[in-house]
Amino acid sequence: MKKAISVLSGGLDCTVATSVYAKEYEIHAITFNYGQKAFEQELRASKAICEKMGFEHTVIDLPWLAQISNSTLNTDEDIPEVSEEDLDDIKKGRKTASSVWVPARNMAFTSIATSYAESIGAEIIIVGWDAEEAATFPDNSKEFLNAFNELIKIGSPENIKIEAPAIDLNKEEIVKLGLEVGAPMELSYSCYTGRDKHCGVCESCMRRKRAFKKLKIKDLAEYEQ
Repeated sequence: MKKAISVLSGGLDCTVATSVYAKEYEIHAITFNYGQKAFEQELRASKAICEKMGFEHTVIDLPWLAQISNSTLNTDEDIPEVSEEDLDDIKKGRKTASSVWVPARNMAFTSIATSYAESIGAEIIIVGWDAEEAATFPDNSKEFLNAFNELIKIGSPENIKIEAPAIDLNKEEIVKLGLEVGAPMELSYSCYTGRDKHCGVCESCMRRKRAFKKLKIKDLAEYEQ
């Protein structure tokens, strides 16, 4: 069977994206520890997803990224809380994105994933980048995806391609796709805070809650509010 690398944080988007290829590829998932508040919960979710789906799983520690980051994701600063109305306010969205931005995170993750892909002979790297978050996170955009694929063509002797099946989708469409491919969305963890239950008020939680709400589908994740 063909091989794939999945950059798997245990979140909704990457869980759905990886599940798209679950029947076609032998998947090796990698989860990064960069000192984020939610690492233990992301690890628990990733392990559960990999166990259910039959994926191999590796954790990669990046202590240097934790040391240089001033993001609220991995410092003592509070993570911003948002309302559902804030999600479509680009100005507020950029401010929140700036607060949780980890320096060149997806550049680092994808480069390391390329190393892993070369080492095991994987043909694709699966990521959960999507259109909704690309509005405020440039490293989730189609432009970033296309540019990185061009970089791999130049910089790698192997024929490897990044696949982002949610690149043109919003969260609602991602949930629909998850239902279609049988993604274990109930095992995913989306919260920035690292609490056992989703906080329900960080941007990541709010986007997830809104998607299930619009579709009138019960989200099996537990929320504090």
